[in-house]
Amino acid sequence: MDSNGLDSDGREFRNAEEMWREEVGEEGSKSQWYGTAIRYWEKVDATVDGVLGGYGHVNDADIAASDAFLTSILAERFPAQRDAPTAGRTSRHLVALDCGSGIGRVTKNLLLRHFNEVDLLEPVPHFLEAARVNLAPEDLTVPEMHRAANFYCVPLQDFTPDAGRYDVIWVQWCIGHLADDDFISFFKRAKIGLKPGGFFVLKENIARTGFVLDKEDKSITRSDQYFKELFNQCGLYIYTMKDQKGFPDELFAVKMYALTTEMPRRPTGKSKSKRLSNRPAIIQ
Repeated sequence: MDSNGLDSDGREFRNAEEMWREEVGEEGSKSQWYGTAIRYWEKVDATVDGVLGGYGHVNDADIAASDAFLTSILAERFPAQRDAPTAGRTSRHLVALDCGSGIGRVTKNLLLRHFNEVDLLEPVPHFLEAARVNLAPEDLTVPEMHRAANFYCVPLQDFTPDAGRYDVIWVQWCIGHLADDDFISFFKRAKIGLKPGGFFVLKENIARTGFVLDKEDKSITRSDQYFKELFNQCGLYIYTMKDQKGFPDELFAVKMYALTTEMPRRPTGKSKSKRLSNRPAIIQ
């Protein structure tokens, strides 16, 4: 994997394999890794500021960039829906899965604008219960017949989607909790959940090089190259990608990847923004 890395205490690792051997290599260590992460988030308030690590003010910039990214890809991948005479009424019944959905922030502010149904996948019970409340139909301002359909209290590493259900599987600020082998296993299983033409969107913090391990919540921030090596092992191709703009300088860079199971027919997008140096501040 991509070069060396460090943890939030400043300890350096020669490579990712060394770090993973230490963190999850011994019997029982992987369940401890995941258990620590869940216990961390169980103590976090079920609010926008809570799930965004005290950076609730970045919500608007996050949603705006995601909306522009998603809208352009939907227009290319499912052009028939753009011809629908009424917003929210399309020739294709669109369904999305929101992975690491938290309190339903992304579903409410983004996904329900575009999809007839959205399923939520979240392992922290009090976050998912807050999402049920936040996504009550009477509190939504979304197109008619767009709804949150299913709420799954299951961690990514244990989830297998129904075959052929989803047009888009959205994975934001949660994949850093998965060890590399579970990262690969998740995406291989999740592929079966995509409809023909469906795709993944992965939106994540990006380390400048290698990786940064957060010891408190047991998450890893990977570099762009690290992600690309994992995508290759998953059998996924980058359809396009784009950098998030408008976040505070003290945070990690954030990148959006659209991933498909087939080789793209056009060049992928190229990021021109200057990468920020590794810092331990991490949005979740």
